[in-house]
Amino acid sequence: MFVFANPKEIMIRKLRFFIIAFFVAFQLQAQEKNSNYRIGLSYGFGGEFSNTDYTFENHFYKVQLYYKIKESRNFQYEVLVQPEINSGKHQLLNYYFVKPEKPDFEQKRIEYMKMKEVMEYVLNIGFVVRKPIGKMCSIYILGSVGPLITDTETERMSKGFAFADVLAVGFTASYHKFQFDLRPSLRHVSNAGLGSSNAGYNTKNIEFGISYQP
Repeated sequence: MFVFANPKEIMIRKLRFFIIAFFVAFQLQAQEKNSNYRIGLSYGFGGEFSNTDYTFENHFYKVQLYYKIKESRNFQYEVLVQPEINSGKHQLLNYYFVKPEKPDFEQKRIEYMKMKEVMEYVLNIGFVVRKPIGKMCSIYILGSVGPLITDTETERMSKGFAFADVLAVGFTASYHKFQFDLRPSLRHVSNAGLGSSNAGYNTKNIEFGISYQP
């Protein structure tokens, strides 16, 4: 008797393998250039801006690799790579958001009005401008963009390939080789017109992280 794995479980296993391989590879590199690399983990959550069309609340986990590319008298500049798993709950509120021009629009309205779970598998690539405050603290601005795969179709987004754009500010405090991070952010997800639905989601989030410099 054959047992077929759930596609969502397969995607999670693949991402887990990628994260482990990613961590090991860069950990080996970091041992050679320990002044420039930091490895970290973070957890965050958030939800949509207040509106009458839909609800969307999410929580996410990231593996983080920081690499310092330049340091001046007042600023540090870093590249940040972040594999991410994002789990969301979405529901259509505005019945008329689905237009009559859409095929089977009446059935679609009923389907989209139900609460849906949305899984996203993301690879964020960002740029950080950091301002040290004394020897232990810093503030920074982060901008990132990256491809993602979403496993659920909604009235706002087609299933499959899309992009996540993030703009964030943050505060860090250091203790020995550890750095603790607090990061509010704004996030936009859309598929750049590659799918039939591309209204996307806009969310505000808060994120907590810890990183280590080998």
